[in-house]
Amino acid sequence: MSRLRERHRAGVRLPLLPGLRVGTVWVSRVLLDERRRGTRFVHLPIKSILNSPQQTGMGFWSLNPYVGCEFGCTYCYARFAHRYVVERGCQSGEPGASAWDDEAFERQVFVKSEAPDVLGLTLKPSRLGDAAIAIGTATDPYQPAERRFRLTRRILERLAQFHGLNVSLVTKSPLVARDLDVLARLAERSRLTVYLSLITVEVPLIKKLEARSPMPQVRLKALEKLVRGGIRAGVMIAPVVPGVTDRTAQLLDLMRAAKAAGAAFAHAEPLRLYPATRPKFLPVIARHFPALLPRYERAFDARGSVREEYACALERRVARLQREMGFATHQDDDATAAARYGRRAAGRLDDLGQWVLL
Repeated sequence: MSRLRERHRAGVRLPLLPGLRVGTVWVSRVLLDERRRGTRFVHLPIKSILNSPQQTGMGFWSLNPYVGCEFGCTYCYARFAHRYVVERGCQSGEPGASAWDDEAFERQVFVKSEAPDVLGLTLKPSRLGDAAIAIGTATDPYQPAERRFRLTRRILERLAQFHGLNVSLVTKSPLVARDLDVLARLAERSRLTVYLSLITVEVPLIKKLEARSPMPQVRLKALEKLVRGGIRAGVMIAPVVPGVTDRTAQLLDLMRAAKAAGAAFAHAEPLRLYPATRPKFLPVIARHFPALLPRYERAFDARGSVREEYACALERRVARLQREMGFATHQDDDATAAARYGRRAAGRLDDLGQWVLL
């Protein structure tokens, strides 16, 4: 990494942040590093690292070592969380805080430097119940910053000290294979699932939608390494981008590649187009897929969810391909999808309505 501050060259450890005491007094945000191309890495003080199901409305505990991500995928729904952190800093008068814009997510990455220590002090397995701990639900835990700060590895080392946990991790980075040793230790004591995020095996589409992310074959190679190392791992096809990555042939090619790499599963979810995502994503659609833009402007509700007809039809298509490739599916028949999405879900197996591009 580029211009390192000398005092932090040995790593972001407690003694290198004067005045910081876990659980008591917290310092303001400190610039930890800066790349020559301008990305800044800023220490984000925290008092807790686990978000409960009650806080998020999800059925699991979430954990994110970073806020913001250099991968900068155009469709990323986590921009709203980054905007919240930036605007909170502005409101509280943090030194150096500036207004949020559409490029801030990639240019300013907040680093929860003391996350491993806070986790070690606050994690009580009895509080978790049957819920899993999901790492990387907002931003990638193995984004480029992880090479420098190693927070995700240290978090996994903490978790590996416990027995009987249920841990999942999602990433699109091959850097995850670096930590095969600690992942294996964690898997010996707890249930562990690693999701390699991949929306397509078509390189031109990757370059349009997530230009800074690792290429598909590199991710699939990392998946293969994890599987050979005894880790339960598979692919997360998310988001499926309507009209862009949802054709049967595209999904089948991806599942075949995942199967060849040893994937234990292949899951898929449709795009969520939240308000904070639209200013970054819709111009990409307008530039590369202009015919789709009017459809996108009509098909997503205020919460960012795609129409029920499309979601249900996509689920049916994915389920058929999962069965064809020998992957488990959450949907065994059309009645399951109809129950989830309502009567409007009725239709032909592969009918994606206005979105289908043959």
